[in-house]
Amino acid sequence: MTAPATTPAAPTVHPGGQQSGPFPGHPAAAARFIADVDRAHWHDQALWFVRVKRDRAAAQLPAWERLRDLAQAIKAHALSDLARYLEEFERNATAHGAVVHWARDAEEHNRIVHQLLAERGVTRVVKSKSMLTEECGLNPYLEARGLEVVDTDLGERIVQFRHEPPSHIVLPAIHIKKEEIGELFHDKLGTAAGASDPKYLTEAARGHLREKFLGAQAGLTGVNFAVADTGAVVVCTNEGNADMGTALPPLHIACMGLEKLVPRSEDLGVFLRLLARSATGQPVTTYATHFLGPKPGGELHIVLVDNGRSALSGRDPFRRALSCIRCGACMNTCPVFRRTGGYSYGTTVPGPIGSVLGPTQGPGAHATLPFASTLCGSCADVCPVRIDLHHQLLAWRKELVLGGFAPVGKTLALRLTAWVFASPWRFALAGRLARLALRLLPRGLMATLSGAWGKQRDLPPPPPESFRDLYRRTHGRP
Repeated sequence: MTAPATTPAAPTVHPGGQQSGPFPGHPAAAARFIADVDRAHWHDQALWFVRVKRDRAAAQLPAWERLRDLAQAIKAHALSDLARYLEEFERNATAHGAVVHWARDAEEHNRIVHQLLAERGVTRVVKSKSMLTEECGLNPYLEARGLEVVDTDLGERIVQFRHEPPSHIVLPAIHIKKEEIGELFHDKLGTAAGASDPKYLTEAARGHLREKFLGAQAGLTGVNFAVADTGAVVVCTNEGNADMGTALPPLHIACMGLEKLVPRSEDLGVFLRLLARSATGQPVTTYATHFLGPKPGGELHIVLVDNGRSALSGRDPFRRALSCIRCGACMNTCPVFRRTGGYSYGTTVPGPIGSVLGPTQGPGAHATLPFASTLCGSCADVCPVRIDLHHQLLAWRKELVLGGFAPVGKTLALRLTAWVFASPWRFALAGRLARLALRLLPRGLMATLSGAWGKQRDLPPPPPESFRDLYRRTHGRP
């Protein structure tokens, strides 16, 4: 019997926390990921390892903080005059033989790409990693129209085999263990059963992808940077898959968000030095390929996509989020992301930057994301372009509460807290009651009373006296 149309389908949860069905909000999605304690711990440690590598790489560059200042200033300048720089980029790219297309939203982007492919009879496409095409849902759009789209980044190919989106913008399969990849490749590529050696599995994937490169009729890439004064686009990869995917077929389609623009070619040196170090702790990305016009006998089409970016640029509290260069450093350091996984965010871009961008696509659907943060500021500390992420998350919380999007229980709790904090005597009384409750009530009951916060935490033993009492006893009344 078919369920009524108004009944949402029960979500299906896959290893790593990815689920199909309606997004239940960050707390519920995170609870599913945390339920696998070993995976959650391993995920946390794996990302912290990358964060430590980032710190070492940054420390080896004496001008690191100066580069961050420059990057912040360059991005702020480019965003302040974005329309002029976009027109300059279009003129220069066109002068070098590229064809520039403008897409208002994801639907128009997908339609343009499909039309370019369909007009040339293309049925086989290889694609390098592009979070923009993930954002636009390009793969399912093209597959529904009979095209084969193969993601050629190894991590992206792994999650594509599993019919999952990336869980991290730089490390798309970071939630999957090598043993699981071995089982997957045994099923999809015919590797030996039980094999989990990374070198063996990588070689098998390389052989598989080489066949796809040779048979492709078009190559799709994202864009890391576009340069206004030359009309070039720059694509950074560690596997060289973007180069393979664009060197062989005659058609190259590069898809980029409007915010990827930098004014001058000399600005690239700043960002290329920041990007790899922030993302993976490498001195530089292995391949940083500059495309200036099509190759001889080929075509280069560049699709510029807005999809809400213009609207975001007009919102003062959040416009600096458009400076993001998608390095993923904020995710690697965020204690919430590390412990809850990328799928608990329900957005293409997860983590702190995703928690800022998500509500712009629909505050009702993503109202829980700005609250999925400790506001510790670690994300802002590692951001190569100094985006004030924790301040923006706080601003979102205010908007969501005032707009009625926050859960009623959270809204009431915040109002009660504000009422208590507004009065010295109420604050002192609340402290005394809390310390008394910690001493007298069973720990299980206290954990229940503290709600979701208490599920994963042990409440501390109560101090014998408050700071106010301690100060009065040792220093007298202030």
